[in-house]
Amino acid sequence: MHPLKKQILALVLTVIILLQVAAVPAPAAPAEVELALGSTAAVLIDGENGTVLYEKNARTALPPASITKIMTLLLAMEDLKSGRVDWETTVTVSERAWRTGASESQMFLNIGQQVTFKDLLKGIAIVSANDACIAVAEHLNGSVEAFVQRMNRRAAELGLEQSHFVNAHGLDDPDHYMSALDIAHLASYFIHTQPDAAAFHTETEFTFNDIRQFNYNTLLQTYPGADGLKTGSTPKAGYCLASTARRQEMRLVAVVLNASSKEQRRKDSATLLDYGFGNFELKTLHEKDAVITTVPVKRGQKREVGLIADGPVRAVVPHSDPDYRIVEEFDLPRSVPAPVEEGELIGTLNLKDPQGAAITGVELRAQESLKRLGFFANIGRRIGDFFAGLWRRVTG
Repeated sequence: MHPLKKQILALVLTVIILLQVAAVPAPAAPAEVELALGSTAAVLIDGENGTVLYEKNARTALPPASITKIMTLLLAMEDLKSGRVDWETTVTVSERAWRTGASESQMFLNIGQQVTFKDLLKGIAIVSANDACIAVAEHLNGSVEAFVQRMNRRAAELGLEQSHFVNAHGLDDPDHYMSALDIAHLASYFIHTQPDAAAFHTETEFTFNDIRQFNYNTLLQTYPGADGLKTGSTPKAGYCLASTARRQEMRLVAVVLNASSKEQRRKDSATLLDYGFGNFELKTLHEKDAVITTVPVKRGQKREVGLIADGPVRAVVPHSDPDYRIVEEFDLPRSVPAPVEEGELIGTLNLKDPQGAAITGVELRAQESLKRLGFFANIGRRIGDFFAGLWRRVTG
């Protein structure tokens, strides 16, 4: 081939390749951004499914300071729900609890004082009371050390891979750490499973022993939709905040660690939340009680049963891309045997983003109960199916 023809052919092929590359769809999510954050680590997740919307050093283990108390409150609330304690259970303050209160964050408990479980939990949630953490831990498990073992077991159960606790309040210790992402997932779980305790975090002040104190989370007064969750600060941890805000149906959870000041942690948290609300929305894929799919039923009074989720199926999608599509993949049996009970777990709907990354799995349950066909009814159905198939072959 003539050299000139070779050059022309190469040029044509190059143009074709470039056109094909240009035709590839752009990433569905907004382009990666660098937010102006002063904190060492930060993360923003959607509170519905835990989808990570922004992260900076989010998987690095760092001192969490008083954000630790979310785990303390979670265990306390789980014990309350199990009946081990109730809101009016009285707790006797030990000398160890009293001594731990010798810091800025305390309820000013006195040795031997009788305090209700509810007051202690409010003190932890609203004014980050270290003395209340010790009192609760000792009451529930006999010692702080035994309670901390529970904290670590619970962290493992929740899949918090970059978390380890040595105390119930978060004061500095080299073996006490969490990652921003672990904190965000813990905060989201806490909000969903413990709404009564989460409501304490919305309160801006707390009075106990005639001492009036105020919540350190200034977002509650300054950020629209903010309703929690937990601040923290120690010399090694810097200023930290696990914040959450809700607008319409969308809840976001933001975490910042090791900010240089109270104002920096507030500003960084607001920046994260602004980014989330400004670039994403919560999309409903299936309404509550809507039949999402069906599965055949062997020998059932109906040939198939509809499958529904426990609530609406939703996912966060970017505002900027109307063509963004959530991928739905079903993990279902080929059929189920009758009888089928209403609410029986049948399978799972797995949601993925357009790149195939998992978003969440949604349990699918039987919409209704179906009885098993009796012997003669089943024979009658088989005979009917036989002749119906025969007719289709004849007429087809």
